[in-house]
Amino acid sequence: MDNLAVLIPCYNESQTITKVVKDCQNAIKDIPNSAVYVYDNNSSDNTAELAREAGACVRYEYKQGKGNAIRRMFREIDAKCYIMIDGDDTYPAEEIPKMARYVLEENYDMVIGDRLSSSYFEENKRPFHGIGNKMVRGSINFFFKNDIKDIMTGYRAFSYEFVKTYPVLSKGFEIETEMSIFAIVNNMAMKNHVIDYRDRPEGSTSKLNTYSDGFKVLKLIFTLYRNYKPLRFFGTLACLLLILSLAFFIPDVWLPYRVTGKVLHFPTLIVCGFCAIAGILSFYSGLILDAIQRKEHREFEFRLRQVHQIKIQLSNH
Repeated sequence: MDNLAVLIPCYNESQTITKVVKDCQNAIKDIPNSAVYVYDNNSSDNTAELAREAGACVRYEYKQGKGNAIRRMFREIDAKCYIMIDGDDTYPAEEIPKMARYVLEENYDMVIGDRLSSSYFEENKRPFHGIGNKMVRGSINFFFKNDIKDIMTGYRAFSYEFVKTYPVLSKGFEIETEMSIFAIVNNMAMKNHVIDYRDRPEGSTSKLNTYSDGFKVLKLIFTLYRNYKPLRFFGTLACLLLILSLAFFIPDVWLPYRVTGKVLHFPTLIVCGFCAIAGILSFYSGLILDAIQRKEHREFEFRLRQVHQIKIQLSNH
């Protein structure tokens, strides 16, 4: 088991990967039993060769997508602390020891490299990225009641327990959003750590598509809110359906019936009845799914204990 593993997912980063690897090696030179791993994700340039020449341990993930590369990393590497950093030279590698210290000495499960509280909005030249980051951050902090400062940053530190219990489901750039929500709902210890951000060097292009990837992230937030907060989600839906039913039933069916003794709008009555039934079903669906989710939380705590014991055994060996 490594004390510290620096993980760099890469796709066509030949312009910057050599500098990133050397900066990371320089940052961890005083940390014993540490290593830099580059996971090449089907690069069409010489990213892998340059990373190997710079001294990194190069491995490959042939299934395209950042989420797939991170799944491979987390599955293959055992370390007391993991640092994930992009290969585009936008993050300061000199912050690695500080972020690792939070995990190794203060037992945080995830340390978030917060760009948005420093130089991101001055340095980032890509249109709508700043607005998108604010929108995602605001949505997650509102729906999941937290105070993460930067949801989509690719610069993070993780504990062994987080990495080995986190099920990587996302395939692409929505992976950072998924891991943030996973940490929130499972009550894992998180730390915001402000970092300086610099834009990509000239000639280096971002692989993130502002619109399509942004839509995937917002869709993921909606899906995870439904999965992790089912009673709140389906309870809200039930309330809306019942309010909609009453809004049409009272003026169009009930009040005319009180005056005439007759139901004047049978189609309205039928639709209102179906809406009321759907609301009741939605509420009870939320109750059932909430019970299942609570059971999953209990099972997660047992898995967390098992992983912690495995970590102790690996450390002793």
